[in-house]
Amino acid sequence: MEGVRRIAVAKQHLAGRLPKAAGKEVLLDLIRDLVYVQWDPVPIVAPSHILTLWSRVGDFRLADLDKLLWEEKKLLLHWNPHACIGLTEDYPIYRSLMERYPESLLKGWGNHIPRAKKFLADKELRKRVLTELRDGPLTPTEFKSYRAKKSPDGWSSGSDVSNMLYHLHMRGEVMVVGRQGNKNLYGLTEEFFPDLAKIEGLSEEECEQRAAERALRALGTAKEREIYLYFPRGRYQHLGQALESLAEEGRILPVKAEGLADKGQRYVHESDAKMLESIGTDEWEPRVSLVPPFDNILHGGRLKSLFGFEYVLEQFLPKEKRKFGTYVLPIIWGDRFVGRIDAAIDKKKEMLIMHSIYAEPGAPKTKEVASEIGETAERLARFLGAKEVKYSGRVPGPWKNALR
Repeated sequence: MEGVRRIAVAKQHLAGRLPKAAGKEVLLDLIRDLVYVQWDPVPIVAPSHILTLWSRVGDFRLADLDKLLWEEKKLLLHWNPHACIGLTEDYPIYRSLMERYPESLLKGWGNHIPRAKKFLADKELRKRVLTELRDGPLTPTEFKSYRAKKSPDGWSSGSDVSNMLYHLHMRGEVMVVGRQGNKNLYGLTEEFFPDLAKIEGLSEEECEQRAAERALRALGTAKEREIYLYFPRGRYQHLGQALESLAEEGRILPVKAEGLADKGQRYVHESDAKMLESIGTDEWEPRVSLVPPFDNILHGGRLKSLFGFEYVLEQFLPKEKRKFGTYVLPIIWGDRFVGRIDAAIDKKKEMLIMHSIYAEPGAPKTKEVASEIGETAERLARFLGAKEVKYSGRVPGPWKNALR
């Protein structure tokens, strides 16, 4: 079981030494290994995608990420089903899903399929949106026919225009071509990236096999359900068959994890089999990482079974139902989740505020681990432009001397 946990952390780039310098190629290689990074611009500490990248490469230039997205176009913004930064190299996978949209969705997407068909059948609105985009990129609110309306869940607002943009994006006819303030800037795919518009999607069988291999390599080892929930989340039609074919060809190998109450077959990619065998040796280098609420390590439906860790997005709960705080960063040390921090950035005071810190049951009480948590928090503060880390609330007793 230890090896399965360790390879999960290592393949997510949350073990070992941080790179000495994190330029564009380092960012690109990281996202290639993770497959995607969930995009969330809410800056309670920092946007989630920025924290996910920082936790794995250390300090990097935000301008480099923008260049990869909007100038060099080696990355793209798509839906998985949430907004995610993906690799342009993976476009044949995305294109296959686009060409079959909305039938490429499954029942897990609720009533999304009939809703998508309804919007895409509105030829007048579709034509209007595409016609306006021929004059150049626009944010949703810049369309002449944009009319804001509250969503049924009360959490978000939108309009028929923004809904149509979403479905056209899922179809590959439009794409996000930049950001204007906190809004996406949409453009025609054929104009922003003509080469993408010409790419043909993989067949459904090829798409599922390639996507499953990409997901498995990012996860280290995984069962069918974990692959299904990682990438492309909830989009497989015949994943079991895809895994059987990959196993028959020797591209993935069965794994037995002692001490792990697994139901169903666990696999490792043939390229990672040697790593799994050797990861319990002295070459294993644990480190402390602070990860955001939408981090990749939290995806895949295996937190409790593999790490014995439960995590809830408490920012979506009423305040009185929150147990740990508003924006909670899990703390990873080695192959274990050892705690969580309720944090926020105060830009005016140039301060990273730690409202509360919680230790998990059985977390190490040593000064060394606590000091490394403190050092990691200090590095994060400097990266965010804060001059101080303030511990304003509760801190576990054994960690207090190092975290103050």
